[in-house]
Amino acid sequence: MMWRRARSSAGVNIRKLSTAVRRRIEDEGDWSYASEWWGTESEGHTVLRSKSDKGNGVVSVVAYPSSKPSELHWASTERWLQKRYEEIHGCLEQNDRFRVLGYQWRALRFNDDTRQSTVKVLAAYRQSEPGVFAVMQQPHCLAVPYLKSMISAGLAAIASCDYNLMDAVTGNESMRILCIGHGGGSLPLFLASKIQGAVVDIVEIDPLVISASVKAMGFPAFSVVTPSGKRAVSKPDTMDEVLWKGIHERLFLYESDAEEFILNNTSLYDMIFIDAYDGEDIFPHKLWDPHSPFLKALSNRLHPEHGTVVVNLHSDTEILNPDGSAPSILQQTLPMGKYVSGVCRAYKDVVVGNGNSCGGKDSGLGFTVSVPWVCNTSLVVCRGFGVKGGHSNRDVIMNTLISKSFELENVLNLPFSCLQYIKRGFIVVD
Repeated sequence: MMWRRARSSAGVNIRKLSTAVRRRIEDEGDWSYASEWWGTESEGHTVLRSKSDKGNGVVSVVAYPSSKPSELHWASTERWLQKRYEEIHGCLEQNDRFRVLGYQWRALRFNDDTRQSTVKVLAAYRQSEPGVFAVMQQPHCLAVPYLKSMISAGLAAIASCDYNLMDAVTGNESMRILCIGHGGGSLPLFLASKIQGAVVDIVEIDPLVISASVKAMGFPAFSVVTPSGKRAVSKPDTMDEVLWKGIHERLFLYESDAEEFILNNTSLYDMIFIDAYDGEDIFPHKLWDPHSPFLKALSNRLHPEHGTVVVNLHSDTEILNPDGSAPSILQQTLPMGKYVSGVCRAYKDVVVGNGNSCGGKDSGLGFTVSVPWVCNTSLVVCRGFGVKGGHSNRDVIMNTLISKSFELENVLNLPFSCLQYIKRGFIVVD
């Protein structure tokens, strides 16, 4: 599918930011749009395809047309690009304006079957260089429901741990975040764009996935870090500065094995997000083995008072047997579902223990929520949860999280409600 040249007619700016009144903007990543990208490879246009030597099989990126935002609203984005350029580089010549080519969904696939991630991208160009266009991932658009679940449950949990999230959101305090598993990069990009104080380290074992996210899925190129710890790109080009200045400086994308990275790292993280599945849809055992060096080191890298870990799990709960086992006919295609309880127990025991104090506070808790529309579960384990003496009371815990989630929606101006991602299938990990 080729990008169409945008018409030069003026559009209407329907997005007006207001800090006084809460008005939820349209969620362009709502699951109702999944029909636009939830197709076979033949229904889209392949923009990248290559064989991985890191266990992910054939890695491909497939593009699909996006219905939102419509062409009527592209002019407002062109004005935004123009303003950004002038803020950074000064006035731009009248005949060298920015033009929007359009929007697409870009789906990252492993072995043509596993949909690893889906993002929405904007393509734009400068009139002085009509043959060169930049692709920008839309950071506000979380297309896959489990990402919204991880964000909602994880941030509500750390906000319940006497952690001043507002200072991090406004940039008054730094918030150290680690993302294990990169995919298209929508999770770290969302966090860095919504939380001004967020400094996000990202670990991805497969260089092909990193390349795909940057070249085909619009992730900031300036974020890539070499093994020596320096930026792979010494200085972002003009278009990258226009698109990402203020955000890409706080993203650090490392090519590394997760265990090696965490064992050799000395940083202390406020939050750690884990979404690390291979081409066979397997969550590596060493990342949840309670006796592994990885989990012990991860626990040591987590802030002792409010550290929070969020793990995406393929639960398959809606099609498991009543005892939690997978039907024999599905055991090969749904390999992780039967291990969910073991993963939850391992993280809970290693990160917060069994009632021992941590940092002078209650040891914390673990809980899971099921993700609507897809067979995923979000596991959250956090330290210092702010419900004194109430850790065994499911309703008290959930009400605390719900209260914080309402605050999150307002502070972050989220395009979606956190409520459904916190209440659905809520279970406290004993």
